[in-house]
Amino acid sequence: MALLIAFAFVAGGATAVSPCVLPVLPVALSAGLTGGRRRPLGVVTGLALSFTFATVALVYVVDALGLPGDVLRKVAIVVLLVFGLALVVPRAGARLEAWLTRLAPAAPASRGEGFGSGLLVGTSLGFVYAPCAGPILAGVITVSASQSFTAGRLAVALAYGAGSAVVLYALMLGGRRATRRLSRHTPRLQAGMGAVMVVVALAMLGNYDTRLETAIADDLPAFLVDPSRSLESSASARERLARLRGERRADGLPVLATAPDFVGTQRWFNTPGGRPLSLRALRGHVVLVDFWTYTCINCLRTLPYLKAWDARYRRDGLVIVGVHTPEFPFERSAGNVRRAIAQNGLRYPVVQDNRYATWGAYRNQYWPAEYFIDARGRLRYTHFGEGDYGRKERVIRSLLAEAGRAPDAGDVRVHAQQPGEVSTPETYLGAARAERFVNGPIRPGRQAFGRAATPPPDHLAYGGRWLIGAVTAEAGRGARLQLTFGARRVFLVLGSRGDAPRSVRVRLDGRPLRRRDAGADVREGRVTVRRYRLYSLVDLPGAGRHLLTLDFSPGVRGYAFTFG
Repeated sequence: MALLIAFAFVAGGATAVSPCVLPVLPVALSAGLTGGRRRPLGVVTGLALSFTFATVALVYVVDALGLPGDVLRKVAIVVLLVFGLALVVPRAGARLEAWLTRLAPAAPASRGEGFGSGLLVGTSLGFVYAPCAGPILAGVITVSASQSFTAGRLAVALAYGAGSAVVLYALMLGGRRATRRLSRHTPRLQAGMGAVMVVVALAMLGNYDTRLETAIADDLPAFLVDPSRSLESSASARERLARLRGERRADGLPVLATAPDFVGTQRWFNTPGGRPLSLRALRGHVVLVDFWTYTCINCLRTLPYLKAWDARYRRDGLVIVGVHTPEFPFERSAGNVRRAIAQNGLRYPVVQDNRYATWGAYRNQYWPAEYFIDARGRLRYTHFGEGDYGRKERVIRSLLAEAGRAPDAGDVRVHAQQPGEVSTPETYLGAARAERFVNGPIRPGRQAFGRAATPPPDHLAYGGRWLIGAVTAEAGRGARLQLTFGARRVFLVLGSRGDAPRSVRVRLDGRPLRRRDAGADVREGRVTVRRYRLYSLVDLPGAGRHLLTLDFSPGVRGYAFTFG
């Protein structure tokens, strides 16, 4: 944790000198030009505290209220405009300053030195800074939103804010010294800075800032944009990772680590009285921990094997525990998980891991992921993704034999849907992970895309009106989506605003789907969308490349395509 806090401090300092902090610099320099000596200290103190609050608390409020993912960005734009206009128009600035001064602490020393008013300015800046701090802050917010609140995570957020504050404080002092000789021109400088803020706010309103970030990222080498991808893609790194995970060891089962317990969980299903399980209580049993989520087609294709192993080896001492870690917000609902368990006929225990606490304890990164634990509570084998079912069943039998059990001879036979030849990768509709859209970069907010163009292979095209969120896209008037895919089967995670029944018309290569080519959820060329789940749209006799056209009723929400 100490290393993580130190990294957060350094990352905060690095963010303070990056282009994303441009909207804050005019106010920071303005604070250095006016007021007492303690005013800059008040600004950075308020910024660090409000930034921490915005990171740790506001994200929970936004999620709990179901507000759009870009609400903080909109707040930032409004605050920038207000402060910018206050600097450009002296009377407005004087009124705003007077109002802030009345709200400041009553201590005469603080007000006289300018610390109180600086504190309030910095507090407002923290809410501007939070949604504009770029990829590093996005990671901090994601972690805070998906996991439980702890003092450690608060310390990380504080360290990030403190790192930014220290660098900004240095910039303020430097700006004060550099502009001391220009004090006669302070009003003009402030007006110029205010104009810069207004221009930046208008640029953010038109998404020109994010377009610039995307253009820069597109031109940088992959190693600079995401060093982990280049490192993990090397042959030597893959070999070492495989050895650590035990995936490549066909001869014997090494002891990898002591298995983490189930932590930070919510509702338990298929246990007596809904009581939670623990690895300590399961000592003497072989435990298979399966991380899954009910809209993941790869997870769903694994379930028949898990069910067969549960039926075959439960009496010999195997306990399967499904850890349901959601990818989308609606998957956090206990009712939705309960329905998915019933629809898939799962009889083994399943637990909700909505805050990614158990996921984090295992340092997991994949759906599905399976961890095999021996009767002494030690992790002996792991596997990520589909396939290799024969090997996994031999691991189960080996661990049971090691525990003194004697399972019946012979592997189970499972009739399950096998993945087909696929050339199109998993595709997300929300702005956070949208890729390969011919419309250009997909931005949050209400969008009117016009007529959908025919996309090239493995690309998509929006048409009509959409409300784009971070992880979802909600159809408006004339909403259409076209996709050129290479696969046999097509699946799409869908839901409906307010759970009211709505429909999606499905066409393949410009024509209504034939009955034999339609997925399980298509009836007469349409899909009726009620609950949030994975819908089967296309099921062809063989893999091929086709154009899929979807026409949405207003209020239908789409999340991600998967293929098989």
